[in-house]
Amino acid sequence: MRGEKHPLRRPDKVYVTSLFTYAWKPVHRAVRYYKTLFPDVHVSLGGIYASLLPDHAAMSGADYVHKGLVDEAEGFMPDFDLVPEWDGSVMFASRGCIRRCGFCSVPKLEGRPSGLKYSIKHLIYPGHPKAKNCCDKKHHTRVILWDNNILGNANWRAIFDELEELGLITDFNQGLDARLVTQEVAEKIARMRMEVVRVAYDYHGIGPAVERAIKLLKEAGVGPRKIVSYAIFNYQDDPQDFFERVRDLLNWGAVCYPMRFEPLTSLDKNRFISPRWGREELEMVAKARRVIGYAGAFPPYEGLVDKFNRAKDFHDAFELRDRGGRKPPAFLKEQDLDINGNPRTKTQTRLGVGLDWRESTMLEQERSQLGE
Repeated sequence: MRGEKHPLRRPDKVYVTSLFTYAWKPVHRAVRYYKTLFPDVHVSLGGIYASLLPDHAAMSGADYVHKGLVDEAEGFMPDFDLVPEWDGSVMFASRGCIRRCGFCSVPKLEGRPSGLKYSIKHLIYPGHPKAKNCCDKKHHTRVILWDNNILGNANWRAIFDELEELGLITDFNQGLDARLVTQEVAEKIARMRMEVVRVAYDYHGIGPAVERAIKLLKEAGVGPRKIVSYAIFNYQDDPQDFFERVRDLLNWGAVCYPMRFEPLTSLDKNRFISPRWGREELEMVAKARRVIGYAGAFPPYEGLVDKFNRAKDFHDAFELRDRGGRKPPAFLKEQDLDINGNPRTKTQTRLGVGLDWRESTMLEQERSQLGE
């Protein structure tokens, strides 16, 4: 079942999953919908939001809130028959991560690396011609791996070699750890069919590693416009720090994709402003992405590189000037919508404007006591 749809028959159980914490409203609506439709059917709620904010998730009315992974489901292929228009097999070749980045939920949700797979052929829908479970159905053309840090695991070579053999378009959707990109890694990536290679430049300390990774990828034959680096902002950085990292990436010849930090318990997107940022600066980044960027990203076009190199500081760099009507690569536009959503559909949380539901609830109680 997807969303709020009446099933063809009465279910024995209903399982509802969740994504980011700020996307909790549709989750609550789905739980209420099925509890109203089938009052005596057990409804379980799980996923990212439910694992990070189980107390808040319990307010949905679900009979049970599951935290973490469902181990018995890890080896199953999703039922892609439910989305016949989709052509990419989504999977994990591993869980967890060797890093413990403060802005990331993976250490809380999955912990250290686990569940390593040394073959993923059996997870390609409905069965790749070179896989054992092949059949006559229409085959997916893409493999989308959601591994958090596959290069940090012992199975990466086996997976990379198999992906090269399969010859399908490959997308390491969560990105690759630039610190672990070696010449061998770059050469294997270059032999795979990849439309985009993602890394991240989250703070100045890893700058040399990111620069080296970009250089190795380009030397191996990966087109520079295919190399996209995320750059987190509104976290522990400040506008000047962010500007310098964007400038670095443009000079290194990679596409910079800004990622606005959201607290792990945020219930409303894009309301958090870190102590080192201001609303004005955040709005400047948002507008620059629309006006001088392309599909939310800053590609290393000559004019944009020159603009950032001539800029004295953050404010000078993000001064707006309309660019031509060049169209962005399709994957950048899709990625921007996937990460940032549609800016026209702004919403406000049911419990208030606070970042954490407990904070919002306390604020409501204080207002009530003051008669406001």
